[in-house]
Amino acid sequence: STFFTNSESSGNMVNESHRANLAFEVELDTLTRISVRPSVNINNGFSDRNSVSERMEGASQLLSNTFDNEELYSSNFRNRIDFIRKFGSRGAYLQIDFNNRNEKQESDNFFYSERFTVEDGTTIGTAIQDQFIDEDNSSDEYEAGITQRSVLADKLFLDLSYDFSVLNLSNTRSVYQFDEDSGDYDLLEGELSNDFEVTSYKHIPNAGINYEGKKLRGGFNLGLLNTSLENEDFLVESSFKKNYNELFMEADIRYEITRGKSFYFRYRTDNNIPSISQLQPVPNLTNPLNIIVGNPELDPTYSQNLNFGYHNFDFATRSGMNIYASATFYDNQVVPYSITEDLITTTTYRNLDGGLTSYAGVFYSKRYKKEKQEYNYRVGLNGNYNRQLGFSNGTRYKADRFGANPSLRLGYNYEDVIEINPRYELSYVNTQYGINNNREEEYVNHTVALEATTYWPKNVVFGNDFSFNSYGNVAPGFEDTSLLWNMSLGYKFLKDDATLKLKVYDLLNENVSTSRTTGEDFVQDTRELILEQYFMLSFTYKLSKFGGKDPNRRGGGIIRM
Repeated sequence: STFFTNSESSGNMVNESHRANLAFEVELDTLTRISVRPSVNINNGFSDRNSVSERMEGASQLLSNTFDNEELYSSNFRNRIDFIRKFGSRGAYLQIDFNNRNEKQESDNFFYSERFTVEDGTTIGTAIQDQFIDEDNSSDEYEAGITQRSVLADKLFLDLSYDFSVLNLSNTRSVYQFDEDSGDYDLLEGELSNDFEVTSYKHIPNAGINYEGKKLRGGFNLGLLNTSLENEDFLVESSFKKNYNELFMEADIRYEITRGKSFYFRYRTDNNIPSISQLQPVPNLTNPLNIIVGNPELDPTYSQNLNFGYHNFDFATRSGMNIYASATFYDNQVVPYSITEDLITTTTYRNLDGGLTSYAGVFYSKRYKKEKQEYNYRVGLNGNYNRQLGFSNGTRYKADRFGANPSLRLGYNYEDVIEINPRYELSYVNTQYGINNNREEEYVNHTVALEATTYWPKNVVFGNDFSFNSYGNVAPGFEDTSLLWNMSLGYKFLKDDATLKLKVYDLLNENVSTSRTTGEDFVQDTRELILEQYFMLSFTYKLSKFGGKDPNRRGGGIIRM
């Protein structure tokens, strides 16, 4: 069946974020080193969102309104510890590494939705949800690896490795319906609530031969990729465990032809488990027109990734060429399985073989000077091909998606007084659907932009940034062009270490983004107000020394207010 959906949504979000990271190394002796790199990120916020949707098929209509007020807390802690002990001077060593990632998210959401079924202008059905949703998610991942390198011959090594990782995902979701008698949210909706946990163990014993010459470096590792997946639903007291054995293979070749000119090739296999939202078998009704239910019997996705690149760049003249390509093949890829009945879509997930994502590109840049003037240009072309698999109303389909993005960037600088950088980009997309041989989606987007900066009079920096976008093949009612103009005026003082800047974002106050998405079995046109016009006053101070060292040699230290 073919139907049309119109939707409009808006929201207001306030978020407070705190980040910190640290890195240090300890040399126990000339042959032993330990490095530690912890980081933490904490967010606190709240949001108000609402949306209005209309889905139509002939004389039938499905209308929905949603409102929610959510408080959200999240934390993310990461750490990496490396230990390496060298043996002799020929390259033998023992390396042990440990990584952990601990994420937590807590949300309290007051959610309200109305859904109306209309036939020939008459309302024949109404569904209302007035709920409080208390949800906690956590993700804890620990990885450990040990590698023993032995010398077989000059520059030739034998590596024996064992890598182990454990990933634990948990979701506790309690949905309470509003009780008119008590005036509170105290009616637990058991069918919409869950207490679900997923644990995955990965073992990779492997061995490899590696060569590390002056120009040629390469290695080949072969082993077993063992993955176990355990699901446990505490509310219905059910659980199951599956075990998977795949081939682990890793190859890496890099050859330096001359200084600044080299090529590389990489190949790797991996197993990735589905997300917890794809696994947990509980309906998510926060979108009344699209109900999502996970599938706990999903298998991990086995992938094979290939990368190739050629690099020829002269850092002295900042000129050269880059060529790159990548392709990833999937078995047991997790894809959506959707069924639409009475204009309500129910989506779950299944595994399919044969998915593919790939991209390739080339760019060439050139820079040269003529007396007080400097010119540069960069011309590039990149493309992609994706083979998308899925189900449209229960029928399996294959979609071939092609994309191409040529671009041209120019630059002009006169004695560091004025700098002008125009650019042009084109985006071409073509999607062909195997489920309907007559269906083909094709469009072209254009972007023309200009950055202009002057450094006169002395200590004054005046900048302008223009961008014009033209969107192809959008539906009637959507703007097919947009113009963005940003302006800034800055003043440098205290020996150019301090900068006071006033910036006007979206001077014309019409920063609207239009986009078209041709995914799976749908075409979607979207118009978004990205960010409203604002004025910002900023102060930046560059430290000349920090911790006894000159950070300007490696990007400097900067304080912003």
